[in-house]
Amino acid sequence: MSPSPDHKPRRFRMAGARVARLAVWLCLTSASSLAAQAQPLTPLMNPPSSERHVGKFIFAELVTPDLIASKRFYGGLFGWTFRELKLGETDYAEASVDGDLVAGLAQRSMRADQTRQPAWLAVLSAADVDVARKRVLAQGGRVLVEPHERAGRGRFAVFADPQGAVFGVLASGSGDPPEELATPGQWIWHTLMTRENEAAVAFYQDLFDYEAFALPLADGSPDAPQQTIVASSGYARASVSEMPSNWFQTQTHYHWLGYIRVADAAQAVARALALGGRLLLPPRPDRHGGRLAIVADPQGAPVGLLEWLELPDERAAP
Repeated sequence: MSPSPDHKPRRFRMAGARVARLAVWLCLTSASSLAAQAQPLTPLMNPPSSERHVGKFIFAELVTPDLIASKRFYGGLFGWTFRELKLGETDYAEASVDGDLVAGLAQRSMRADQTRQPAWLAVLSAADVDVARKRVLAQGGRVLVEPHERAGRGRFAVFADPQGAVFGVLASGSGDPPEELATPGQWIWHTLMTRENEAAVAFYQDLFDYEAFALPLADGSPDAPQQTIVASSGYARASVSEMPSNWFQTQTHYHWLGYIRVADAAQAVARALALGGRLLLPPRPDRHGGRLAIVADPQGAPVGLLEWLELPDERAAP
C-alpha cells in the first residue's frame, strides 16, 4: 500500500529505530551554519501575528548539493521565487509563493562516498522549544541540533523521534501562519512513514498534545498498514502511516514526507520530469476526489504533490 495523505477526515479543515545518516548530517550542517548566520532571516509572518498553532507544520528546509539546480527545479515546478543571502559560509535562499514564505534552501557539498539523497526537513510550531527538548528526551527521542536563536526567525531545534524520523521545531518570533487552506505552491499535508504506528503516535501526542484518530483499514484486513490522523485545535495536521516493507524498495528509514498543493497532479508530474526530476509514485486518486503523486528533485529529495478537491465551504473560507 503506497503512502498517501488521501485519508484526511472532513470533520477537520485542512491547514495547510535508526536515523538516516545523511539526513542527520544535513540537519547538523545546516543548523550549525544558520546558528552562526551573519544576515537575519525573513520573519515567518510579515506583518507579525499573535497566532500560535502548536503542532502545525509551518516551514520546511532543504540542504542541497546544488542550490542553483534546486532553485530552478522548485521555481519551475511551484512558481517559487527566491531571496538569496549568505549565512556564514553557506549560500542560502528563502523561497516564497505569492509573498508567503514557504521554505529555505541551503547549499552544502556532499562527499563522494555519501549515497543517501537529500531530504526535506519538516518544521513544526512549538510554544517553547526548550520544553519540547525535554519532552523529546523523556520519550526516548534524540536532540540533533540544540535549541538556539535564529536572527529574524525565532528559537529553533532539530530532533529525531525514537524511530529515527527527523523533524524541526520553531517558536516563531513573528507568529505562525493562519489556519487557512494551503494554496498551490504551499505545503498542504505531511505523512510520517513508520513501522511502529502506535509508538509514533504516542510520541507526537505527548510532544504536541495531538488528538489521534485511527482510520479504517484500507482493505479490511487486519494485516493492512495502520494509518492514524493527528489533529489539534480542530485541524488535521498530519497522518502517521505504517510503511510497507517494500515501499520504494530503498526507503527503509522512518521519515516525514511533505506534500505541496498543485492544481493538477498529472501536469505537475510532467513538469517535474521535464525539469529533471524523477517519478517515485505515479498520480493516483485519493479518497476525496483529488489526486496525489510523489517525485524526487534532480538531487534526489522526495516531495509529494497533492491536487486537493475543495468543498464549497472550503472555497468560501477566508
